[in-house]
Amino acid sequence: MKSIARLMAASAIVSASGAMAADLEVTHWWTSGGEAAAVAEFAKAFDEKTDHNWVDGAIAGSGGTARPIIISRILGGDPMGATQLNHGRQAEELIEAGLLLDLTDVAEAEGWRDIIHPVSLLDSCTVDGRVYCAPVNIHSWQWIWLSHQAFADAGTDVPANWDEFVAAAPALEAAGKIPLAMGQQPWQSSGAFGVMTVAIAGLDAWSAVNIDKNADVAAGPEYAKVFEAAANARQLAANSNVQDWNQATNLVITGQAGAQIMGDWAQGEFQVAGQVAGEDYTCLPGLGVNEVISTGGDAFYFPVNGDADVTAAQKELASLLVSKEVQVAFNLKKGSLPIRGDVDLDAANDCMKKGLEILANGAILPDGNQTLSPDTSGQIEDLMVEFWNDPSYSAADAQAAYAKIISRAD
Repeated sequence: MKSIARLMAASAIVSASGAMAADLEVTHWWTSGGEAAAVAEFAKAFDEKTDHNWVDGAIAGSGGTARPIIISRILGGDPMGATQLNHGRQAEELIEAGLLLDLTDVAEAEGWRDIIHPVSLLDSCTVDGRVYCAPVNIHSWQWIWLSHQAFADAGTDVPANWDEFVAAAPALEAAGKIPLAMGQQPWQSSGAFGVMTVAIAGLDAWSAVNIDKNADVAAGPEYAKVFEAAANARQLAANSNVQDWNQATNLVITGQAGAQIMGDWAQGEFQVAGQVAGEDYTCLPGLGVNEVISTGGDAFYFPVNGDADVTAAQKELASLLVSKEVQVAFNLKKGSLPIRGDVDLDAANDCMKKGLEILANGAILPDGNQTLSPDTSGQIEDLMVEFWNDPSYSAADAQAAYAKIISRAD
């Protein structure tokens, strides 16, 4: 009876206004091949299953490029109908200013708290007990992607962990390969550092710094090992002269580079290229050292709009994004994990199955966007840009600067 009541309430929410068809502009930064294929599933479902129209507002570049544009439009009184952001602390000020639509009625009617797993994803959308976003996936940074072709050309086995990869780097270089592919955008180097932290310093040290903001741990021996490893990785990536993350992924796909530290969204690029996990490439969660996934990801927020028809369309889209069918279609192409634990993913490839198994075992940690403010994250990105691009910047000096940032983190 409870589920029937929820279904009736949800139906009432999306149809009570007898809304007219609305054109809903949806902004996002999903423009690579794999990303475009995935977001097309959202657009298709919205156009086919509602009376409304998806107006695509793709913004070329990364989230770092798109977020300021998105936030500026909302603050400037030119809001879109819906927008991608990362669920976490990025929208705090917009929520406090009353600029984002409260979705609590949809979430309660459909029982989001019971079906979204882990529930921390919904908690990241919740402020003062009210829900302001619809999570759409679980994206984890904690992966390294390895090219079988590159290692075969180098005459060495595909590594099973980070230490084996570092040991194989000279053979890759001798074969004319780039050991580590990395783009030049700040978030890429910062994200790679975060992955190395979990693998090398360990979960306890990562949690002490990123959750408890413990500057002593950031300045301590566990993090010293991470900065030393990052300095080595900086050298391994020295000839990776590309800008965008998907260009770096393509170096791995084409066998020009041995590996890339990148989130599971890279999987969509391998899929578009027709490569098969376990045959053409290998994925190692936690760099093959600490098999864990971070439970960050993407969510959609809906700026407040005075038009009742637009508001109705926004709530219909929010409901659709969380639905079983759409979750499966989107995440299979995106390479991310669904936010529901009750969906059928028999079609998942080996890498996605690894992630699902880790998720089921509870070996998870929050994403940095959920624990650090945008200001703190920005300071870390700035530091990482300087560190990764200046070979003379020592590991010890970078660690000292990092610990100082953590000491004043909010």
